[in-house]
Amino acid sequence: MTSVLYGIHISAITVMTASLVHGTEKMQRRLFAEWLGTLFLLATVVGSGIMAENLAGGNVAIALLGNTIPTGAILVVLILVFGPISGAHFNPAVTLAFYIRKEISARESGLFVLVQIIGGITGVLIAHLMFDLALVDPSTHDRTGMSQWISEFVATFGLVATILGLVRSRPEAIPYAVGLYITAAYWFTSSTSFANPAVTIARGFSDTFAGINPAHVSMFIVMQLLAAIAATFTFKWLLQDD
Repeated sequence: MTSVLYGIHISAITVMTASLVHGTEKMQRRLFAEWLGTLFLLATVVGSGIMAENLAGGNVAIALLGNTIPTGAILVVLILVFGPISGAHFNPAVTLAFYIRKEISARESGLFVLVQIIGGITGVLIAHLMFDLALVDPSTHDRTGMSQWISEFVATFGLVATILGLVRSRPEAIPYAVGLYITAAYWFTSSTSFANPAVTIARGFSDTFAGINPAHVSMFIVMQLLAAIAATFTFKWLLQDD
């Protein structure tokens, strides 16, 4: 009997260990997906901004259009690719929304945010390398004032609302809806819709068309996080079952 119990005990430990290792590997894949996806997002945002400004001949509207279309397009692609792996947040505001909804733990949320920020900065550095610019070049592009802060609240509220409004009823539509929303928000907000704290931090490292003065980053992030919280509770109320 003792040997049988001992065998069961060893088997249980083996199963638990295998489960723990598998869980760790899964988390590593999720974190890598968030890092890589955010990297490509920022490489696209900054790279297309540089290319657009180079080719626009001083026409800011054309430059903005050249920045907008690639950003909306890459979001669709990245969410389709990485959504099944990590959920394709690429955005601390989105991660915060799902944390409030208790769909991701505090530890996972913290790790997601960390790799998103690192991935975003890495994407900016890669964009600079591709266009033969200084690796780190802090932005001097001022983006501040009440109109810009309100724009970031509106842009982020709308983005989180787009995701939460579809996550239960039409999850397959989220990649396209997010890409289209950001494409539109580039044009109807005075801030050109950063709507993402990781993106905001990373763009502070680039003195290009897409950049933001690092001194103005903090208020953008405050408004983005407040908007994420507001959108999460608004849609919790809107979508509650009768």
